[in-house]
Amino acid sequence: MSAASRPAAVIVLAAGEGTRMKSRTSKVLHELCGRSMLGHVLAAARELEPERLVVVVGHRREQVVEHLAEHAPDAQAAVQERQGGTGHAVRMALEQTGALTGTVVVTNGDHPLLRGETLSALVRAHEDEGNAATVLTTEIPDATGYGRIVRATDGSVTAIVEHKDADEAQRAINEINVGMYAFDGALLEDALKRVTTDNAKGEEYLTDVVAILRGDGHRAGAHLAADWVETQGVNDKVQLAQARRQLNDRILEAHMRAGVTIIDPATTWIDVTVTAGSDAEVHPGTQLHGSTHLDEGAQVGPNCTLTDTRVGEGARVVNAVCDGAVIGPEAMVGPYAYLRPGTVLARRAKIGTYVETKNAEIGEGTKVPHLTYVGDAEIGEHSNIGASSVFVNYDGVQKHRSVIGSYVKTGSDNMFVAPVTVGDGAYTAAGSVIVQDVPAGAMGVARARQRNIEGWVERKRPGTPAAEAARRAQEAEQ
Repeated sequence: MSAASRPAAVIVLAAGEGTRMKSRTSKVLHELCGRSMLGHVLAAARELEPERLVVVVGHRREQVVEHLAEHAPDAQAAVQERQGGTGHAVRMALEQTGALTGTVVVTNGDHPLLRGETLSALVRAHEDEGNAATVLTTEIPDATGYGRIVRATDGSVTAIVEHKDADEAQRAINEINVGMYAFDGALLEDALKRVTTDNAKGEEYLTDVVAILRGDGHRAGAHLAADWVETQGVNDKVQLAQARRQLNDRILEAHMRAGVTIIDPATTWIDVTVTAGSDAEVHPGTQLHGSTHLDEGAQVGPNCTLTDTRVGEGARVVNAVCDGAVIGPEAMVGPYAYLRPGTVLARRAKIGTYVETKNAEIGEGTKVPHLTYVGDAEIGEHSNIGASSVFVNYDGVQKHRSVIGSYVKTGSDNMFVAPVTVGDGAYTAAGSVIVQDVPAGAMGVARARQRNIEGWVERKRPGTPAAEAARRAQEAEQ
């Protein structure tokens, strides 16, 4: 089969109300695997490199238009003011975009599993066979309720018969109309003007265009999609969940075949926009979202959620949430760490248990092992931040930045009140509140001198277990 030419347009029908979704969100904007349903359809359509990409909007069109402006500025919205059927929707698109010469593909905004290669094959079949219209079809195990494809001996389509109108022989056919088409643009425009509303719903049906073109003596064909699952639409949230599972399985399979190890596909969820190098490992209970990328040999999980995060070669992330972070090669994160946007870890840096970072640059080999918040800070190389430390970055009005040098050892239970700088090779004492700069090589001590009040417990807490324990200890010392 020859290569398909570049279509004049792909028209995506996205104007339906979608009442079965029972949601304030437009049906086509429900998300799965990192994109809206409409976003997945547009991604498939772009693989055809159409001259124009048109989305017919109607119900909750303000939401859809806003979504297009943010995520698909290459797509033009065409408004269908009333729900007048699929033929009416395409007619509105053509009236608002102008005449289209060449192949016009019509698809649906609620088919997120559709592959670009399937649309390409539809266009190739349409052009190779010289059809005026080509219907995308599939063979489904249970065709109840679907329009059947009736073919002539030469493979051309002679009719699309709705289930309720089909006789026994036609109902035995399991090749169905998917509801997607390729048309000759000029012939489509002319035929749409002749579609009537003489049916129970009083709507203009796109299937009638096929019959009109055949009546004019033009050939109508069909392209059979090999995988019936990808042709299924989503009409409610049960089907949305099923589609999400099917799409995720497809994504995981592609990663595994590219050399990524996924320990437990059943508990791993990866967005379609995520990338990974070979020999990366993803452990159970992990979710990877957005523009996340795993370099070769990176290990993530178990129980991680990473969004827009890069994990360097050989790095390890365990039981962590990371959002907008960069984790350097051979770095270690977790367990139970939270890396917020702006976190950048250099090679072999370590973020340990119950540590939160935000807008922080942490140098090579530096360790922040436990129970610490590092916000708006820069830490040099091979430093160690003591347990239970807090980088106090907010004065109630503005955020300020702390700078910790290289080869610094800070004590446990420190507070660094920004803006403050601790120089290279310096130390800070446990329990200190550092409010002034600590010079390189100095020891910063910022705590009150300890004072012991002898006999306080027996005087103030007489008769308590503590007082009795103190008495016994004093007697034993005598």
